[in-house]
Amino acid sequence: MPDFKIERQCRGLVCGIDEAGRGPLAGPVVAAAVILELRRFPKMLRDGLDDSKVLTREQREACYRALRRCADRGAARIGVGAASTVEIDRLNILRAALLAMARAVAVLGVRPDTALVDGAIAPPLACAVRTVVKGDALSFSIAAASVVAKVTRDRIMRGLAPRYPGYGWETNVGYATQEHGEAIRRLGVTHHHRRSFAPVRLAANGDLPLLAALAAELSEGPDASAEIA
Repeated sequence: MPDFKIERQCRGLVCGIDEAGRGPLAGPVVAAAVILELRRFPKMLRDGLDDSKVLTREQREACYRALRRCADRGAARIGVGAASTVEIDRLNILRAALLAMARAVAVLGVRPDTALVDGAIAPPLACAVRTVVKGDALSFSIAAASVVAKVTRDRIMRGLAPRYPGYGWETNVGYATQEHGEAIRRLGVTHHHRRSFAPVRLAANGDLPLLAALAAELSEGPDASAEIA
């Protein structure tokens, strides 16, 4: 379970940063930056907030609502940024994810003194940056960012689903599933699909067995499988 140990090692205002959506075949990559006021952190989040990948959809939604309530009463600041499929295809997914992170920090409304970033690669920021591998399981600030990014991105994809029926985005939220691959082959590629991703090209060409193998490599683990179930 995460805690505030890493935050307490840092000076000044600390934000946690994480992203969601590096692996899907469709949709944006979304990042969040979250600043938490340690003394006003509610018990519900202290007991229930964790890496978004180990939470159920219902748990993520509950934590998201609690974080938004914290922001409403001034006990947290939340910034959300995204990079589009056009940017993903132009820059590559890693650079697009870093761009989304920088955009999330830019809309916080205040410049943090230190940014705790999940993973091993830091985005370009005008503050001190500390990368934390598996940080969403160690830091409450990063875990909060992971939940905000995941819930935001999933809502975007579920919102697009009625406009693009047949791709299964209401359940797979853009990840590679058999249903999604067959829909690409049958219905074609939309402008929300990541054309630079090999599985999109394979599905469009009807090579579904190889798509399934590549999808397993691109999957973000329990997070993806939980959405598919």
